[in-house]
Amino acid sequence: MAEYPITKFHFMVAWGGKNIGFTEVSGLAVEQEMIEYRHGASTEYTKVKMPGMKKYGNITLKRGTFKDDNEFFEWWNAAELNDIERRDITISLLNGKHQAMVTWSVKNAWPLKVDPGDLKADGNEVAIETIELAHEGITIQHV
Repeated sequence: MAEYPITKFHFMVAWGGKNIGFTEVSGLAVEQEMIEYRHGASTEYTKVKMPGMKKYGNITLKRGTFKDDNEFFEWWNAAELNDIERRDITISLLNGKHQAMVTWSVKNAWPLKVDPGDLKADGNEVAIETIELAHEGITIQHV
């Protein structure tokens, strides 16, 4: 039987024990900063490159706008100076049997930006709202 890569359209986002349907998730990249160093007595005329601190970008989640659903805005609006509810979030890429194949565990996420989307009088699309999350790290696990 042939092996195929996992498709990216079947995924689940969970926070606080609640599964929420999203149309798009982006920003799951992780990066290793580079440190360059050269001591003065080195016989080499180049710098040594070594790994530094890990760097994580913001995560963007998009979903359809629903009547009487203010969860994004309420979470964002609850923030005060140095006081915000942080949530651990799990993003899972699923197979055809709805089993997690790859899981991203996001630590201490909090809403940085909420965008209700644009409005167009001549548009024929679903209203999409966006939440951008800052966080303190991602753990990636392939099952």
